[in-house]
Amino acid sequence: MMSAAQSQTTLESKLEALQCHFTWNLDPSRSELLRRSESLEDIGTEEGNSWLGHIYNLRGFIQYKLGFTEDAQSFFSRAAEAFRQIRHRNEGPWLMVNYGNLAWLHHHLGNQAESQSYLSKVDALINQYPSPSPDELHPEIYAEKAWTLMKFSGEKKLIVDYFQRAIKMQPDMVEWNTSHTLELVHAFKHIDEKVEAEIFEKLRIAREQDPENLYLAAYYLEQCAKLGERIEDEARELARKVLRNPVGSYGGIKPLLWIYRNYISVDEAIALAEEALKKHPDERYLKRCASLCYKWIIYFSDRLPERSKIDRAIRLHEEVISLYPHSSLMKKVDLANIYAKSNYSQAKAEQIFQELLERDRIENDLEPTDKQMLYNNYAKRLFFDHQEDQKAVQYHMKAAAIQNQSSFRANSIRFLERIKDKDRSPMCREIAEFLENLKEL
Repeated sequence: MMSAAQSQTTLESKLEALQCHFTWNLDPSRSELLRRSESLEDIGTEEGNSWLGHIYNLRGFIQYKLGFTEDAQSFFSRAAEAFRQIRHRNEGPWLMVNYGNLAWLHHHLGNQAESQSYLSKVDALINQYPSPSPDELHPEIYAEKAWTLMKFSGEKKLIVDYFQRAIKMQPDMVEWNTSHTLELVHAFKHIDEKVEAEIFEKLRIAREQDPENLYLAAYYLEQCAKLGERIEDEARELARKVLRNPVGSYGGIKPLLWIYRNYISVDEAIALAEEALKKHPDERYLKRCASLCYKWIIYFSDRLPERSKIDRAIRLHEEVISLYPHSSLMKKVDLANIYAKSNYSQAKAEQIFQELLERDRIENDLEPTDKQMLYNNYAKRLFFDHQEDQKAVQYHMKAAAIQNQSSFRANSIRFLERIKDKDRSPMCREIAEFLENLKEL
């Protein structure tokens, strides 16, 4: 007869063999978990969202990691119900990850009988719905794993690979193909960078297969614009559709605003954001989008806008900062820059930067990219607003020294290279040595 210790060891080995959030090596910091939680809340939970079960699964895992086990169990239950409603069946292979999560949760809560019960349910699903390819995971697992890694900024090649494996075995899942295509497109972030012809063709096909997906439609329209097509009329028509749909971060409004900014006008982007806010005045995600538009008009205009728009920009940023307590660092930096660039209050701009730098020094809890963003922005302030060139160089070095690939690090390195090449700074030798050491790391 198996002893209690042996039984526990067997249970734990079975749990370790599961494919679920608890076994996917997701170990973000607490600050990242809180930011991801706020981001997931913005996706929207309207009926018909094909990723709703996955959203609830991930939110449940995040709540568990944050220590809120009751909330975790509630989200896992909502995930199971969402899958049943979306797939119109009580059970299927899409529940493997969900049941695995519940097995782990009950194990951690000390409910070993419940944990074993969910393990048995996973086994039953595996037997009833084997993977179409014997050497592969089930496509439902690949798809959910890929989607989950997307939310944690996982390795893009791995995400694309998982989606491709899922789609190869189950090619009729439109939402998988859409997410896979968007992941490929997101690699081309810069406004002047067109996607490769093969990826554009995938995007065109995805658009045909998923015509009601306005988020996808906005990205397709952006790529058409990059190819030189006139897209103004299509963009305005898409805006009408977006305004009629429920609000969410995948509703299409944000990529559409970028299209307005780059191919129509920032003023029309602001008008669109304000129209959306008028229809949904309490939606924090729309306030975040509107704040972005007002930032653009202050950052990139040839001349400063009227005082009313500067005031509106400041109010929106302050409100967004309060609505996103765990993911508003960039907005605080934006607010500081708005104060500085608009000549509204240089003292207030400096105060915000000093508070952020002091918090970083004392708590030291910022993610590497966040540190780079803060140092890079403050270096620019020192260089352009205060003409403190040597101090600016020091902060660019701090950003570049962090071994984490980001646009902020790349920008700081380019700045340092330009200073070195001009050979006018007393720090040129120090900069040259610093850059040489970076190459060796």
